[in-house]
Amino acid sequence: MIPTFYHKMINWIGDGTGLPDTILHIHAGMALLMIARLITRRSFGTFIPWWVVVAGEAFNEIMDRMTFGSWRWEDTSLDILNTLLWPTVICLGVRLRPMIGKRGR
Repeated sequence: MIPTFYHKMINWIGDGTGLPDTILHIHAGMALLMIARLITRRSFGTFIPWWVVVAGEAFNEIMDRMTFGSWRWEDTSLDILNTLLWPTVICLGVRLRPMIGKRGR
């Protein structure tokens, strides 16, 4: 019941925005990252906001698995990549920034 409702809501968002699934995953990952950063008040460099994105994407993929009855690995792997790519780049950039700054001095 919950996976079916979740899937209907995801379809409603996709239909309402007209955006492809790929773009929606990118936006969802960035939105989760920013919301987690604001709520936890933790720096991106701590990776705590990143873990919230990981948990959100895991929840999404588990709901997809429960809805469709099996893993769809090609779709799942692309969803994970699209959701986590920019949050990962941002968190690594913030984490590595002090080290890069010291090298330049």
